[in-house]
Amino acid sequence: MKNALTIDLEDYYHVSAFRDQMPANQWNSQQSRVERNTDLLLDLFDEAGCKATFFTLGWVAEQHPHVVRRVAERGHEVACHSLRHRTVYEMIREDFREDTRQAKQLLEDCGGVPVRGYRAPSFSITRDSLWAFDILAELGFTYDSSIFPVEHPNYGIPDGSRIPYRVQTPSGPIVEFPMTTLEFAGRRSPFGGGAYFRFLPYWYTRWGIRFVNAHEHRPVCVYLHPWELDPQQPRMNGSLTSRLRHYLGLRNTPRKFRSLIRDFEFCPLGELASCV
Repeated sequence: MKNALTIDLEDYYHVSAFRDQMPANQWNSQQSRVERNTDLLLDLFDEAGCKATFFTLGWVAEQHPHVVRRVAERGHEVACHSLRHRTVYEMIREDFREDTRQAKQLLEDCGGVPVRGYRAPSFSITRDSLWAFDILAELGFTYDSSIFPVEHPNYGIPDGSRIPYRVQTPSGPIVEFPMTTLEFAGRRSPFGGGAYFRFLPYWYTRWGIRFVNAHEHRPVCVYLHPWELDPQQPRMNGSLTSRLRHYLGLRNTPRKFRSLIRDFEFCPLGELASCV
């Protein structure tokens, strides 16, 4: 069974955990490592023979258009991850529409391909921001992957569907492909991406993917950020919680990720969403 491989294409200083210490107006003052880390990912994917979806920040397209072009030329799907990594539930509708419109246009101009998929920064489509689906469909998106059906202090819809589904909007349907969880005895556990991939032992991630594939008969959506393959990235100041969330497990992530793309068959998320 093919699983979805997704990359949230952003630099290490874009993350929500450090946004108080690193606002957007200071991003240009930082040492960028997004080109280096994206090239590493592209080479790894070529070696493994797999394709991925790159949910790309519009800011990256502005500053590094050749990176977006390279992703498209290597046969991967270019999708949208907002313009400036602002969470959806902190914006009003008009701000979200303009943020997303600008990002989509930048990505299509740089990549030379239609952009059909969206993922909100920090999985920030929650119950308070479900109106975002109306705007995404209006702007021409056909699928979204922003909802994490878990309990979390910063995001999540705890009782949300664990399987992909169609959302009806005034502008037409849009497929929601929620982030993957395991469920036992009524409790849900996230795995297979980001901090969960870094913190958990690889054997657990491998077992979880195999379990969902074999027993629930459906694909898993894996996600990673390019900076998670970069243990030598510059260190930023922040709270202890922020530093743990960002830096814990970095040293072993490249090895684990190489095992992951060797052990499973992957494809872009858009390929799976089109079948829902």
